[in-house]
Amino acid sequence: CVCVRTAARQLDRNLTFHKLVAYMIALHTAIHIIAHLFNFERFMDSQLMINSSYLPYVLSQIGNNDNRSYLNPIRTNETNPTIVMFTTIAGLTGVVITLALILIITSSMEVIRRSYFEVFWFTHHLFIVFFIGLVLHGVGRIVRGQTIESVKVHKPDECHSRFEDWGKNGTDCPEPVFAGNPPMTWKWVVGPMILYVCERLVRFYRSQQKVVITKVVMHPSKTLELQMKKKGFKMEVGQYVFIKCPSISQLEWHPFTLTSAPEEDHLSVHIRIVGDWTQALYTACGGDKTVVQDAWTLPKVAVDGPFGTASEDVFRYEVVMLVGAGIGVTPFASVLKSVWYKHVQENKNVFTKKIYFYWLCPETQAFEWFADLLQSLERQMMEKDMSDFLSYNIYLTRWKDAEAAHFRVQYEAEDDPITGLKQKTRYGKPNWDNEFSAIATQHPGSKVGVFLCGPTALATALGKQCISHTESGTEFIFNKENF
Repeated sequence: CVCVRTAARQLDRNLTFHKLVAYMIALHTAIHIIAHLFNFERFMDSQLMINSSYLPYVLSQIGNNDNRSYLNPIRTNETNPTIVMFTTIAGLTGVVITLALILIITSSMEVIRRSYFEVFWFTHHLFIVFFIGLVLHGVGRIVRGQTIESVKVHKPDECHSRFEDWGKNGTDCPEPVFAGNPPMTWKWVVGPMILYVCERLVRFYRSQQKVVITKVVMHPSKTLELQMKKKGFKMEVGQYVFIKCPSISQLEWHPFTLTSAPEEDHLSVHIRIVGDWTQALYTACGGDKTVVQDAWTLPKVAVDGPFGTASEDVFRYEVVMLVGAGIGVTPFASVLKSVWYKHVQENKNVFTKKIYFYWLCPETQAFEWFADLLQSLERQMMEKDMSDFLSYNIYLTRWKDAEAAHFRVQYEAEDDPITGLKQKTRYGKPNWDNEFSAIATQHPGSKVGVFLCGPTALATALGKQCISHTESGTEFIFNKENF
């Protein structure tokens, strides 16, 4: 089981692998272009006998009579790299491939993905143009070499220094014969393309399965909660789905982390309204209306998934630290719900006795929808006399002066003025050294699972804390979740 989970987690890093492959494609494309620019300059110099020894010039003149058995693809003195670029198959497809790659890379920057997801989504599909151009790139056979038959009679090692005698009567070095190398790229592309087409067919089949929106909740912070039902749908904590709304776009699928628990009879997602597509979905679900919408007026949606590795490891530790930053808190909604359900059902496979939950957020509006969940858990745990099971620490990392004044006035209130919880919101950032020391003191000799969904800088800091505080006797095991 451990090996399977480890392998699954490696596969779940497909996004990192995808980015690394993209960087390597971009790097080798740049190297390829630069090499050809130098190559074309040498071809032209050889054709014009400029900055060239006599041998390259002789090689460039081969094939002038029949224009078939040539080596130098530049067949005239009146040309330049620009003309070659736009008059050859290799040049034209090279320009198209390069432009497609530039658009894909530039539109993949985080600022574009976050604010203009549709631009990122559609531009990313230029990979189809990229691969078609890649397959056609070598059709013109501009890269040429000596034929096998010619090598047998014109041996390069023996004849390269006797180029003045090539083709003369009585010589054992006839004029070499050259031919273009056949295109090979299709052999590397056809397999992945077949897999891609199969994946699209599976997604199309899944998109035809009926999904019913059973409940829509409009949270004050322009966060849309959709509760849905789909026959045969099974999930685990920490997974995500792709959602399409045909009335908005027939092509766009958007990924969202599941916030429901496996024990619930529905699946739910929380969607922040940050782009054109999410705004259109918000409007279609009646977010801009004050009256309750009838179920039949709600838009039809398609759900594909779930995907991702289940975060079942959370349940394998007696003590757990959950750390979410900003929207990174979303997957922990499913985790917290599932842990609660498992305890209520007295599931013997759950070893968790204590959860320390940390949430770092830069704005008060983001607290609203998740605070509802925490309030519900807080109330249920008090009813079950399990108040000590969950300790939550919410940190507001940025605030305005007016907000600070209001918080000071309301601080003595029984409930927190921001979240409505019994536990007060803290300001600034946690002192992780103190937090880890306190947990190590509370749980000596225990194994503590530390789960983070947040930025790399925070992951680095927590990883160092796990290492330094493990020496104290309590073992901290760091897990960076990929949601």
